[in-house]
Amino acid sequence: MTNTYDASHITVLEGLTPVRERPAMYIGSTDTRGLHHLVYEVVDNSIDEALAGFCNRIAVIIHKDGSLSVEDNGRGIPVDTMEKNGKSALEVVLTVLHAGGKFDKATYQVSGGLHGVGVSVVNALSNWLSAHVYRDGNIYEMRFSQGKPTLALTRREETLAQMLVRYEQWYGEPAPFTKTLVPVASHTSGQMDLSAAPAIDAESTEQENRRAFMAQFGQKLSGTHIHFVPDATIFETTSFDYDVLAHRLRELAFLNAGLTIVITDERTGDTATYCYAGGLSEFVKYLNEGADCIHPAPIFIGKKDPENKLELEIAMQYTTAYDEKIYSYVNSVNTREGGTHLEGFRSAITRTINTVAKRNGLIKENATITLRGEDVREGLTSVVSVKMANPQFEGQTKMRLGNSSVKGIVDSLVYAALSEYFDENPNVLKTIIEKALSAAKAREAARNARDLARRKSTLESSGLPGKLSDCSERDPAKSEIYIVEGDSAGGSAKGGRDRKFQAILPLRGKILNVEKAGEHQILKNAEIQTLISAIGTGIGERFDAERARYHHIVIMTDADVDGAHIRTLLLTFFYRYMVKLIEAGYVYIAQPPLFRIAKGKEERYVFSEDEMQKVSAAMGEKGVSVQRYKGLGEMNAQQLWDTTMDPAHRIFRQVTIEDALEAEEIFKTLMGKDVEIRKNFIIRHAKEVTNLDI
Repeated sequence: MTNTYDASHITVLEGLTPVRERPAMYIGSTDTRGLHHLVYEVVDNSIDEALAGFCNRIAVIIHKDGSLSVEDNGRGIPVDTMEKNGKSALEVVLTVLHAGGKFDKATYQVSGGLHGVGVSVVNALSNWLSAHVYRDGNIYEMRFSQGKPTLALTRREETLAQMLVRYEQWYGEPAPFTKTLVPVASHTSGQMDLSAAPAIDAESTEQENRRAFMAQFGQKLSGTHIHFVPDATIFETTSFDYDVLAHRLRELAFLNAGLTIVITDERTGDTATYCYAGGLSEFVKYLNEGADCIHPAPIFIGKKDPENKLELEIAMQYTTAYDEKIYSYVNSVNTREGGTHLEGFRSAITRTINTVAKRNGLIKENATITLRGEDVREGLTSVVSVKMANPQFEGQTKMRLGNSSVKGIVDSLVYAALSEYFDENPNVLKTIIEKALSAAKAREAARNARDLARRKSTLESSGLPGKLSDCSERDPAKSEIYIVEGDSAGGSAKGGRDRKFQAILPLRGKILNVEKAGEHQILKNAEIQTLISAIGTGIGERFDAERARYHHIVIMTDADVDGAHIRTLLLTFFYRYMVKLIEAGYVYIAQPPLFRIAKGKEERYVFSEDEMQKVSAAMGEKGVSVQRYKGLGEMNAQQLWDTTMDPAHRIFRQVTIEDALEAEEIFKTLMGKDVEIRKNFIIRHAKEVTNLDI
């Protein structure tokens, strides 16, 4: 450490070096989530071409060598030279941060990639990347390594045979070329299979045919092809997950009606094509698969506000469920934390339903029960999509829309459209009002149940359940609560804990499956009441994350099937009624060991069957004792502390929500009412199960 500090100590990171030095600043993390974010950055550029009306096909391929490519039939990244720096636009886009066409509203009136850092970040974090651009009958190519050019921009003329093959690959049918076609001699074109290439006119020269073809179809054959391998020195894993990518691509296809997105995994042969002419209406039908819908078809709203350059699309459908599922997007970007567009939608629904219902005599003017927002949204599944110029997102993660004017615009558009729909469909309105009134009555019943529970509490002064063994620490940031299964595990946990900062809450058996119950039913369940009281946040309209008494809420269950079921029930409860605690990073899953391996005075704790085999072999098989822990209660207090509760040695898994839509589907599948969907899920994933006790 030097005592001097002057200008010579100031470092300026040039080009893409800052990305490689601090990758998490640009893609969020270097784990599997960050890895897949690379793909989304490239795909988002193709989506922007689709939003601009120049692209109707995107293909994503996971190659056998672990690389990945994204190809679209958009306009193709410009390749001409930029006067300012004498470099091609393609090179600038791929090597300079904050460079791109998103800042020029004549090029992209609507785009999801607003900061101009996407594909250049992918380039910086790739071991190698190649770019091919198809424009004006030419193929332009550049190659890079860790963001630095290794092959300067090159151009080669695309042959007619190559273009004919590519046309058929992109559009699924031969080009309807007007020339008389006869067989053509064999050509070679990289990885393209030209054995069945369409023919050309024998009466004309190659160039004449080519010019004629370009005149008819040249605009349909422009596009961009990005092919890259993530840098293994930066990412924890470089193996792409087909299911994760397919899930996001399907979502994008729903959001962009008529856009075809193809994903192929050459490693396994898996492939899928997504194209939804019905757009958001088909999205809502998909989300409600297996659910009991109270009206047959989704309500669709499609409105434009030319003055504010905003386009609004909404699809919504009510089910018999108790929770609401609303997903919001801006320019195909998932705004997981909502924003002004979602606020406008919610306020409009409440205002419209109350107004139209009173106008039609379905709610009396002097009714004792008033329909609140939570009442009219109970059981609602909806997708809200806004496409607009100049969206103001909160940060590069784009979780929340901040444009204040959007709330009023969306409110006005939705109110007008819904009012017209309900006037034309009074039976649907009546069904929704009956559902909302039932929700309002249940809300009142739940409030009364909470008040009664408070009055009956024997610990009313502290509000804490009697079975909770609390800690002495009063700072929530330093406090932990372990939710354990049964008295046996609870006894070991109480004996082994550090009383200063670790609280223990034993639960008896399996809590209620909240996926199939309403709030008023949930509040009658003694174990759930205990859990709510111990955590301190309340639920429903009274939920307040700031009142959480612990910032480490640890689910610690047995390592068997019953323990996994209890863990899933608890996670379902937290997801449905305390999701803000998950989003804040407060919920964890403890990882107790599966085996204790001992030989003489030496002992080791391991967490898998494979690890047990390796450790046993390393100790010499003779005289090795292996103990399989099927329950936490089989450990004494000291063992439980040493392996699972000691901050110096324990392993926790933090519960996060990377994709709200995927999380919703998983909970609906595992804990919902549809047995057939759950059965199919089990059959598909049965081979992935390890450490199964029978």
